[in-house]
Amino acid sequence: MIGRIAGTLLEKNPPQLLIDCQGVGYEVDVPMSTFYNLPPLGEKVALLTHLAIREDAHVLFGFGSAEERATFRQLIKISGVGSRTALAILSGMSVADLSQAITLQEAGRLTRIPGIGKKTAERLLLELKGKLGADLFSASAAMAAGDHSGDILNALLALGYSDKEATIAMKSVPAGSGVSEGIKLALKALSKG
Repeated sequence: MIGRIAGTLLEKNPPQLLIDCQGVGYEVDVPMSTFYNLPPLGEKVALLTHLAIREDAHVLFGFGSAEERATFRQLIKISGVGSRTALAILSGMSVADLSQAITLQEAGRLTRIPGIGKKTAERLLLELKGKLGADLFSASAAMAAGDHSGDILNALLALGYSDKEATIAMKSVPAGSGVSEGIKLALKALSKG
């Protein structure tokens, strides 16, 4: 019904925003991945949206990218995963990380997200297999062929870093780096942050 919203950003209270559109203020809930990329207050903002209609409320969810919104819509189709849980999942890990976890069937990465237990994580892996992680299969095969970024990322996760921290650290690792060299570079980037 409401597919996109554009206006002036009036308030930022995570995870909720207030966006003024021609004199009407819309409350929009966003995942933290979108929240971190917002402009300052008073600036123009445009978000793709999903309107959830319940008995007691109409809630508008906003997303910075089409893939985030599509993933949110896939998540809320799963039994036991409501809009708040889907928002928590997208706040806890990027769409690429979620796709990778589903492709590699890594329930442990999902259970690190607050509100996601073992049963929910297993249901997510089962229901989203082939729907969300399929496009990443070729990327993970390429990783296995010569790029060690998957091994480096898994090493950082094993050391206790969050998905977000590990993903940010991976940006400082040049493509084609060896595993030990990549881990050293990623840890160096994490120590600066």
